[in-house]
Amino acid sequence: MPVPHIRFATYDDEDTLGRLDRAAWSTLHAVTPRPRPPYEPFYSERFGPRDHLVAELDGAVVGYIKLGFPTPLPCNSHVRQIQGLVVADEARGSGVGRALLAAVREEARRQGARRLTLRVLGHNAPARKLYESEGFVVEGILPEEFLLDGGYVDDVLMGRSL
Repeated sequence: MPVPHIRFATYDDEDTLGRLDRAAWSTLHAVTPRPRPPYEPFYSERFGPRDHLVAELDGAVVGYIKLGFPTPLPCNSHVRQIQGLVVADEARGSGVGRALLAAVREEARRQGARRLTLRVLGHNAPARKLYESEGFVVEGILPEEFLLDGGYVDDVLMGRSL
């Protein structure tokens, strides 16, 4: 099985990452409506290539992870937050998610972070299992925080020390 190659995103990745993001959209992990044309640019003023690590298998982009600050407050600048993780359907089960998580931990450490956090929907069992296997623990639950497909879904807060 090929090993995922992880690198920082570039501006040239924008269209590919946008297509990957739209293809992976699901209420299993998305709280925003399904994207419809005309599509918003993938990168924004807040998040650009420097905030994304990309996974490639055999030269093809098959996933990304977005790393940011949970707030703009200086008092928690020692914390980084995973604010998106996408793996293409065809690459699931090949270690891409795990490789992205390992790389983002190293990048957060390099930036001087002491903690890494994330939010995941309560019904997203595959993601929660992956995060737990990578050392994340549930640190809080916001019960019935979102109404998705006619059902209420918990927002689960997870974190780990670096």
